Amino acid sequence: MSAAHPAIAAGTLAALATAGRRRVGLVLAASLALLAGLGALAIARGAVPIPAGEVLGVLFAAATGETPEGRHALVILGVRLPRVLLAMLVGAALALSGAVMQGLFRNPLADPGLVGVSAGAALAAGATIVLGDRYLAPLIGALPFAILPFGAFLGGLASTLTLYAIATRNGRTSIATMLLAGVALGALSGALSGFLAYLSDDRQLRDLAFWSLGSFGGASWVKLAAVAPIILPLIAAAPFLARGLNALALGEAEAFHLGMKVQRIKNAAILLVALAVGASVAVSGIIGFVGIVVPHLVRLVLGANHRVLLPASAIGGATLLTGADLLARTLVVPAELPIGILTAALGAPFFLWLLLRRDAGLSA
Repeated sequence: MSAAHPAIAAGTLAALATAGRRRVGLVLAASLALLAGLGALAIARGAVPIPAGEVLGVLFAAATGETPEGRHALVILGVRLPRVLLAMLVGAALALSGAVMQGLFRNPLADPGLVGVSAGAALAAGATIVLGDRYLAPLIGALPFAILPFGAFLGGLASTLTLYAIATRNGRTSIATMLLAGVALGALSGALSGFLAYLSDDRQLRDLAFWSLGSFGGASWVKLAAVAPIILPLIAAAPFLARGLNALALGEAEAFHLGMKVQRIKNAAILLVALAVGASVAVSGIIGFVGIVVPHLVRLVLGANHRVLLPASAIGGATLLTGADLLARTLVVPAELPIGILTAALGAPFFLWLLLRRDAGLSA
């Protein structure tokens, strides 16, 4: 009888593993279905309501190579579809960046917005707008749009590297130092952005206001084409970091002894976050709290395994920003709310709850 116990235990573990995989598959499938449905609703709803059947007809006609005509077709294909796709891309990039940063720093409070990475990217994009327009444009003509994602990427990369250098000593990352340094970097970036606002003219000032509040109001196929080649490969490459981030959760020394190339994993993670955040800020401005809310919700439902956490966070981020943008366009029609206001209204209470929950766990 005792000899059968190991076999019974092994069978039980295998059944639990199969049930866990089935549950993960069902949750991911349901999340994708929700994202698709929300995307279709976002295309149909707005200042000009369009019947769902007409939306599907226009999209099907465009997919088969036809050229739909009419005012509704122009609204769907020229305005709402690129906006919805851009919101999905940016949401996926920000949530994925948050999940990667939390794995890199081994702390669930890490987020590109909270630790100053987004502010650094926005500062660099703002400098590109104001200084580039003032000093480069007279020499080379109108600045190409591609220079904005590149400038924002450099700003996000510089902020990430600075933060990591300040917070890490002797191979260990101080979470308190990380958060305080992030606050300081964000404040410094805000002060420099304010100085740029002081130097800017009326047109540049409107552009800078866009960065500070966040919006997809300027979405277009041109912007989508500029950032999709950056964000899509990063989304595809992120799951390859999952094994390394799982090992880092045990500690850097332990990950090294497990055969992980720790420094290479860190470099890849920092580059991924800087590229994703820089490209996102360049087309949408600062949109906070997506990178902290979505990974936490995913962990509560699916656990902390990065093989599941990373793709699920990307889907969750795309869903969150698609829904938030829909609300931003419809709550105060015909006006439009900055999407950063909505995500902050959702994320700030969630962050406070997380801190209280964390303190309660430590005191227990």
